[in-house]
Amino acid sequence: MKLFVEWCEEVGLETVSDIQPLDIDEYHDIRAEAVAPVTLEGEMATLQEYLRYLEGLDAVADDLSEAVHVPNLDASQRSNDVKLSTPEAMAMLQYFRETPAVRASRKHVFLELVWFTGARQSGLRALDLRDVHLDDAFVWFKHRPSEGTGLKNNLDGERPVSLPSGVVDVLREYIHENRNSETDVHGRAPLFTTLQGRPSGDSVRKWCYLATLPCLHSDCPHGKDRESCDWTGYKYASKCPSTRSPHRIRTGSITYQLNIGFPTEVVANRVNASPKTIRDHYDKADRQERRRRQRRRMESDRRGYVQQMDFDYENDIGSDD
Repeated sequence: MKLFVEWCEEVGLETVSDIQPLDIDEYHDIRAEAVAPVTLEGEMATLQEYLRYLEGLDAVADDLSEAVHVPNLDASQRSNDVKLSTPEAMAMLQYFRETPAVRASRKHVFLELVWFTGARQSGLRALDLRDVHLDDAFVWFKHRPSEGTGLKNNLDGERPVSLPSGVVDVLREYIHENRNSETDVHGRAPLFTTLQGRPSGDSVRKWCYLATLPCLHSDCPHGKDRESCDWTGYKYASKCPSTRSPHRIRTGSITYQLNIGFPTEVVANRVNASPKTIRDHYDKADRQERRRRQRRRMESDRRGYVQQMDFDYENDIGSDD
């Protein structure tokens, strides 16, 4: 609505009673050129609801809300296919693991956990040291809303998530050698810290952008020189077209977990999302990945499930005696 108000000011619409259907059409066309279809759908739906409210107050012409065109998108249009691909993720993780200067750094460990747990950035930001169980190789996501770290699905979001041994090794090194010994305003010891305590969501996103710069491990795909590129800076890494936000890394992680054979229900429990949400919004496997996934399932079926269908006649069926 802020953008709509600013546009009204620019074109000289001073009161809501001045708004006409043609104005709504013009604003729609302007926004359609500037944003993705799913964003346009949300903006227009909000505008339509606002105009309906004004209609109830007799502040605008009757049925003005009907002049708002809200795009009717299908599931594929609402879902963004951008993700951190598995080859990109593995190249980045290999770089961090094999480069002593950055191994077990804060952004390295955050990238490891985002990729191998598929957790939301809010869940990872909420982790305390007490939630990390190195000996048993898992982290436990806890809902603590009264202390500023609630999980998206509240208590239903609480869960343990197991970790591969390589991630545990990096996590142990970070905790013992590189973590700043800070507490947050509630006296808790966050896993990820800044000099001020627990990081903000904005800080976490910047770590992800910095960790996914492609020029860390290969030549710049955009023809830039790393030494002089502004995108490598803390404030500007998000401008690089190849860097990825925590959500896009989460999407890549979920696709990766499905590709290596995790059942959808298992992935759903690990990442705290319903199987339907995973199928509709997070599974971004390309055609080749889906073919490999299908072959893996067929091989698994042949080795396991189909073999279970065999039986010993006398023991499984019984005899007449």
